[in-house]
Amino acid sequence: MIEINNVIKTYGNKNVVDHVSTTIRKESITSFIGPNGAGKSTLLSMVSRLINKDGGEIYIEGREIESWDNNELSKKIAILKQVNHINIRLTIRELVSFGRFPHSQGYLTKEDKKHIDNAIEYMKLKKIENKYLDELSGGQKQRAYIAMVLAQDTEYILLDEPLNNLDMKHSVEIMKILRRLVDDLGKTIAIVIHDINFASCYSDYIVALKDGKVVEDGQTHRIINNNILRKIFDLDFKIQNINNMKLCVYF
Repeated sequence: MIEINNVIKTYGNKNVVDHVSTTIRKESITSFIGPNGAGKSTLLSMVSRLINKDGGEIYIEGREIESWDNNELSKKIAILKQVNHINIRLTIRELVSFGRFPHSQGYLTKEDKKHIDNAIEYMKLKKIENKYLDELSGGQKQRAYIAMVLAQDTEYILLDEPLNNLDMKHSVEIMKILRRLVDDLGKTIAIVIHDINFASCYSDYIVALKDGKVVEDGQTHRIINNNILRKIFDLDFKIQNINNMKLCVYF
């Protein structure tokens, strides 16, 4: 479990994350929702220690994040940021191999190669594993980056807008894969997501932020509610139940 207590991040004279407290529960998908500038991505970056917090505590398995060794932490948490810039030409397999660096330090063992093979297979990339990233569609490239995260073999996976620039088909594909990672492999996933219906259909918990603060936090079925969503997005929603899923209609 990851516990976030009273966490602050300040830029200039503004708290972009303002005394946020929440929990990322084990073996579940927790979606972070809210308007642009709510502090969602910044919060995930602090949880992964990509950026430093300016106040509060983050506990991973009961241990404050500052006390973790870098290599030890990278075996516990993997993060995929919204924008990934790699300046060298890589194949899918070479990219996925980077996920093993915390374990291999660049010298791949049999065990490392097994994790790489499994991640490529799981993301349905085996037939194109030797293709270069610049030859891939947006959906294939995103699957390759998620395969890299999978190869890292961490308990916690943090994803910052993984559906960005994907069409509907590839977005559904990615969300189904994330759901299987939790249900089949026992992973714990936290995701920043803008599509409220994907959050509704695939998440166990939702944390809603606005202006750097937590507005609502709880089980998905409770948060997908017209009054709550209006408070978050300043927009009217009509909630419809279809096949035991709550879908939001908005204009």
